[in-house]
This record gives sequence, C-alpha cells and structure tokens, in this order.
Amino acid sequence: MLFQLLCATMIALFLGLTLCFGGYRFFLVLLPIWGFFFGFALGAETVQVLLGTAFLGTVTGWVVGFFVGAIFALLSYLFYLAGVAFVAASLGYMLGVGFMGALGIDLGFLVWSVGIGLAVIVAALTLFLNIQKYVIIAATALGGAGVIVGTLMFGAEGLDVAQAATNPIRTMLQGQPIWTFIFLALAILGIFIQIITSRVYVLVPYENRLQPATTDLTVD
Repeated sequence: MLFQLLCATMIALFLGLTLCFGGYRFFLVLLPIWGFFFGFALGAETVQVLLGTAFLGTVTGWVVGFFVGAIFALLSYLFYLAGVAFVAASLGYMLGVGFMGALGIDLGFLVWSVGIGLAVIVAALTLFLNIQKYVIIAATALGGAGVIVGTLMFGAEGLDVAQAATNPIRTMLQGQPIWTFIFLALAILGIFIQIITSRVYVLVPYENRLQPATTDLTVD
C-alpha cells in the first residue's frame, strides 16, 4: 500500500512538473485531457450548486460530470479553437471561483455565476485578441502548480484531491499561507520558464480533424 501511494505521488508530481514548466510544448496532447477534466469539474460543480449537494456526492454529479467532460474532450480533439476556448474558460473559471472563495464565500450560485461569467469573458478575449499562447502558458502553469502543491498537501494534510484538482487556485488560497506562497511561486516560475523556452518553439495547430485529408494531384 505504501509503495503504491509512493508511486502515485511520484507520477502526480511528474505530471504536475511537466504541466507547469512544459505545458505549452505539450499543449496539443493535453487539449482533450484538459477539456475532459474541465468539463467534468464544471458539470459536477453545476450539479452541486443547483441541487445543493456535496461535490460528487450524488450519482447525478458523476454522470453529468462525465457527460460534459466527454463532450468537451471530443470538441477539444476535433477543433483546435474549441480546445483553446475551453482552456481559457477554465482559467477564467478558476480565477473567479478561486478569489471568491478566498474572500470566504463558499461555492454557491453567486460564486458559480461569477466563475461562469469570467470564464466566458476570458475565453472571448483570448480568441478576439489572439493571445492564445500566453493564456495557454498561464493556465498550464497554474494547473501544474496546483497539481504539485495539491499532491504535497494530500500527503501533509490529507487534502481532498478531487476538490484540489477541480480548482487549484481556490484550494491554495483557502489553505495555509505557506501552501499559497509555494503555489504562487511555482506558477510564476512556470510562466517565466515557459515564455523563455517557447521563444524558439512554434506550435502548429490543427483546424478541424473532421476534414478529410486532401491530396494534391498534378498532371504534367
């Protein structure tokens, strides 16, 4: 049991480090995965708010979470801009819900509405202003830092991993100050390193995976 827990911890830390410091480079691989987890968290938290139940405390929360997550993952895989929009929306949602939680306001309809509103705003601005690269870097750095610190908090304080994974910003800001400091330090360092290392890296996005491949036939 101890060996299994150690292996799971090492894997989680490795994934968190990869996401935090190399999220932009691995973004195309991460898109459907990110879409699923954001959709799952959003669906489950929506059920929590509407039904007034605990997070993933009912079968309905699990079913809705998996359904929304599957749709987001599929759209992220098929359409690049949809995936980018979901990543930007997840960043806005994390920021909105996280800082409302830091003010001592528990997740409810008001907090959920602020998160949804900010998610839509950030997604729209990301696409309109064409700042996709920097939003991707910020979201992956914050998400990776959340995975790292959440894993450490799980071992030190018995943190609820499900809650931490759905919104790392809220979890860190509501935790002990030392964890918040470590989280912010890792996120800022991750953003800095990703910006530096991505200067010579060009991400080549796909447009629509549903479009059949075209063959250029020329006749001499």
